[in-house]
Amino acid sequence: MAVAIAPGPAPADAALSSWTGGIDLYRKGVFTTQQSWLWCTAADVQISRNIVFHQTDHRASSQSTYFSWMRAHDRYAMPVSEGVDPAGWTAGMRHYVDGRYRLVVSASFDSLLRSAVTSLRRTNRPVGLFVDAGEHAWLLTGFTATADPARTSAFTITSVRVVGPLFGLQSRTYGYDMAPDKKLTPAQLKGFVTPWHYTKIHMVWEGHYISIQPSGTAAAATPKPTPKPTPKPTPKPTTHATVRPSPSPSPSPSPAPTPSPSADRSATVLASPLIAIAVPSRPSASPPPAAPSPAVEADPTNTPVPAEPGLTLLVILALAGLAAGGMVVVARRV
Repeated sequence: MAVAIAPGPAPADAALSSWTGGIDLYRKGVFTTQQSWLWCTAADVQISRNIVFHQTDHRASSQSTYFSWMRAHDRYAMPVSEGVDPAGWTAGMRHYVDGRYRLVVSASFDSLLRSAVTSLRRTNRPVGLFVDAGEHAWLLTGFTATADPARTSAFTITSVRVVGPLFGLQSRTYGYDMAPDKKLTPAQLKGFVTPWHYTKIHMVWEGHYISIQPSGTAAAATPKPTPKPTPKPTPKPTTHATVRPSPSPSPSPSPAPTPSPSADRSATVLASPLIAIAVPSRPSASPPPAAPSPAVEADPTNTPVPAEPGLTLLVILALAGLAAGGMVVVARRV
């Protein structure tokens, strides 16, 4: 199953390490055997990433990812059984290892090797080599020379170090493929790196020595992490005040009418239209002049003050009618 793998970085230039007569990028743990007969270039990408990014990835799923991606970037429509063409491998090294890799076409083996060791020295990156006329792919991981190729062109290469990903699948002491980090003389390497030839399609590299080299100067390896979706922060639920219906105001009882200060209760009652008092008048005979009424004093015996019997009865009956709330007709006895 394919896996998501971060592309190679575009590193910044860094200072060269001191020259000690040679350089070897290989270290324990970086080698991996190709997991399919077709995946030599994919395994080379995986080994290069392990070297550059200090990783130890040996997953077949990674090789499958590299192979599929590079096949999609081939220049020529080759059958899948033919693997990846030089343009596809170059694209894979640029995308997954370092964006400075270039496909270099050389007229001779010597020019190829001299440019290859110079690029390796300046960038601390392995170089891709096509061997057996392009049927297989190796990595150049180190060399020794009489002078520093980064400082002068007056140098002679005395040995090289190579890695072949078929080791473990098809292992030989001297052939395809030797143990990783194998030391060879330039003459021995020339027996493997031969001019490109593909019988089914005439390609632009026909008859030339081709390699995949990083250009520029040495750089610090800082791989980009595999992109992951940035989780958006979960918004905290906003606390909303619960809207409660305002309680319906209870109807206030209508206040009882406040009697006017000047109003008298008896007057109010007597003014009511429900009460009528009919009092027949006396005979027209003139009554005798009334004697002056004596001053009224409190009776210690609580005896009512004598009054006219007829008038008293009239008043009592009138008051009773008012209390009953009806009409009262009083006939005064003469």
